[in-house]
Amino acid sequence: MSGERIEHAVQRIEQALARIADIADKPTGQTASQQGDPAVGMPPTVSQLVVRHEELRETVAAEIKRLDDIIGKVEK
Repeated sequence: MSGERIEHAVQRIEQALARIADIADKPTGQTASQQGDPAVGMPPTVSQLVVRHEELRETVAAEIKRLDDIIGKVEK
């Protein structure tokens, strides 16, 4: 890959990571007290953390696959 193509690929990866971070920061439809909002003073339960962790893992796995597909097409 040329330097320019590598730079473009890195920029795309950074954009994807930013999208992942945005998705991770969005609430999942639970109320603030269910999410363990610090303003409410109630920590999230372990089961809520496990569910959120799985959601994030699935999102990251999907984005990594999408990046692999894009990079594979670029390298052809």
